[in-house]
Amino acid sequence: MTKTMNLIEMLLADHEEAKALMAKVEKSQGDARQEAFRSLVYELARHETAEEEVVYPALRRLDGGDAIADARIKEEEKANKVLAELEKLDMSSSEWSTKFSAFHRDVLSHAEAEESQVFPRLREAEDGDKLEKMGKILEMAKATAPTHPHPNVPGTATANLMAGPLAAVIDHTRDAIRDAREKLAG
Repeated sequence: MTKTMNLIEMLLADHEEAKALMAKVEKSQGDARQEAFRSLVYELARHETAEEEVVYPALRRLDGGDAIADARIKEEEKANKVLAELEKLDMSSSEWSTKFSAFHRDVLSHAEAEESQVFPRLREAEDGDKLEKMGKILEMAKATAPTHPHPNVPGTATANLMAGPLAAVIDHTRDAIRDAREKLAG
């Protein structure tokens, strides 16, 4: 029987996956780059929404947690705006490459801040059982999260819980139509 990952383990795994996808995007060209970027957008959108619904509310209950949560959410809101811009640009343009490189650096910096400021605080405050339960909730949040950035939705748990399900349905529908259209053209 495999051990269920706790919240921190899941988030660290997400960070590693995002790093690998960003490296793949930078190294790839054409269809391979487009596919890697789509995977990255999908994973980051779900990850950030789930963090806003599970991680930051827990962090806010800790002394000094509000300031840390606010700083991380501000970074995520900026990243969502850039990601939405990148989705609209031609991936073969120098503008896209320049913007993606800056985005890549910002995402790495954000992940490092979470790993050094957020995760240790949660590990200290919560026991193993609670972190495991939070991991299960994170999984559920990711399963129902939007698959694209929605920069006009505030990065709060309440906003995500209100707008997220509808945005997720719309995103999944758009993704299915896009995939079907590409299959017909291909």
